[in-house]
Amino acid sequence: MTTNFQLAGFGGQGVLFAAKVLTYAGLLEGLEVSWMPSYGPEMRGGTANCSVVLSEAPVGSPIVTEPDVLLAMNQPSFDKFYHAVVPGGICIFDSTFVTDVAEHDGVAERAEVRLVPVPASTLALDNDLKGGANVIMTGVIVRQSGVVSLETAEKAIEKSMSARHLHLLDDNLKALRLGYDYE
Repeated sequence: MTTNFQLAGFGGQGVLFAAKVLTYAGLLEGLEVSWMPSYGPEMRGGTANCSVVLSEAPVGSPIVTEPDVLLAMNQPSFDKFYHAVVPGGICIFDSTFVTDVAEHDGVAERAEVRLVPVPASTLALDNDLKGGANVIMTGVIVRQSGVVSLETAEKAIEKSMSARHLHLLDDNLKALRLGYDYE
C-alpha cells in the first residue's frame, strides 16, 4: 500500500505543518515516508504545497504528481492540483475559501474523484481555534484516507510541535478531533 498526498494552500495557512504531522504519524505507524515541501519566496501569502508519501514499501520518489489525496486550502490550490488527483482519489478542500467547485472546468467529468468540502476556516473561528484550520483538515485527512489512526495522529501532533508552541497542544488536539469527527 502506498498513498500519495498533496497538501496545498497559501503560505501561513499551516500546510507544511499539516504535512509534517501526517508524515510523523506515518513514521509512528512504521510506514516508509517522504515529506517534500515547496513554497514561494514570499512565504506568508505566497503559495505553499507539500508532497507526502506514506508506504509499506520503500518510497521510490518523494515527488507526488498524481495524488491519491489532495488537500486544497484555497481556490488557487484547488485549481492547480484538482486535475492531477487519480481516479478513485479524494479531494478535501476548505469550502470557506474554495467556492468555485461546481463550475470548475472538468469537475463534472471527474465523478471518480470524491469531493469532501469542509468549512475548516469557519469551524476554526467558530470553535475559538484561530489558525487551526490546517489541523482540522489534518483530522479530515486522517479519517478520509484511513492510512493512519487518530490516536497516532494525536501523538504526531505533540511530537511535531516546537517547544515554544506546546501551549497550543490542547487546541491542536481539539482541532484534530473536530476535523476527524466532521460529517
